[in-house]
Amino acid sequence: MAYAQPHPRFSVLSSSSLSSAEHLSPATSSTRFSLPSAPSISTTPVAKPGPRPNIYDRPLNKTRTAEVSASAFAFLFSEVVQYTQKRVSGINDLERRLNTLGYRIGTRVLELMVWRAESTSKAPKRETRFLPALMFIHTQVWRAVFGKPADAIEKSVENADEYMIIDNDPPITRNISVPRDMSQLSCSSFTAGIVEAVLDGLGFPARVTAHNTPTDQYPGRTTILIKLEKSVLEREEALKS
Repeated sequence: MAYAQPHPRFSVLSSSSLSSAEHLSPATSSTRFSLPSAPSISTTPVAKPGPRPNIYDRPLNKTRTAEVSASAFAFLFSEVVQYTQKRVSGINDLERRLNTLGYRIGTRVLELMVWRAESTSKAPKRETRFLPALMFIHTQVWRAVFGKPADAIEKSVENADEYMIIDNDPPITRNISVPRDMSQLSCSSFTAGIVEAVLDGLGFPARVTAHNTPTDQYPGRTTILIKLEKSVLEREEALKS
């Protein structure tokens, strides 16, 4: 009996090849069928970042020479003036509110400066005479707040109870343009409030106001007018004798 020959495109496995274990053995072909090993995963917990320290936790003495961006301060103060302007009825009321805001800043500035002086000096002193206290405001307070001392101190020749601090280029009004219909407005009333608070804290009560005194050389020149109370003049006379 004749058998049909297999089609030439098909091959027949011999019994010897089927019985051969080396073609199907996993041991000999492990490299052909092996899977990549999974990467090892670390089970060590990742430390979470701790809470950021707030401004109250920063050492006060290390921020002595810290500076604030002038553009950021100008933007903030401009917003304060615009916010206050919308809630007042006139220029006098606006200056009074700016003075009140400055007074709150002045009390904190004096407290901080006194704390720093007492913590770093072995023999801190408190000024008991007005002129040294005025020089303290002109130099140290101005530098702490504005980064530079004021330009001059003057005494009134007409009134014995009036003194003036001159600032030729006040930083807080450098980027503020006042409309013509409000030309009498002095945004330096904020600075006047700071000065008044420092004088009150040092024991020299006074009424402090700000006035625009422009010149050709200094169009933004401002005069901080200090009018002392009668008790301060009487104490000055008593200390002289």
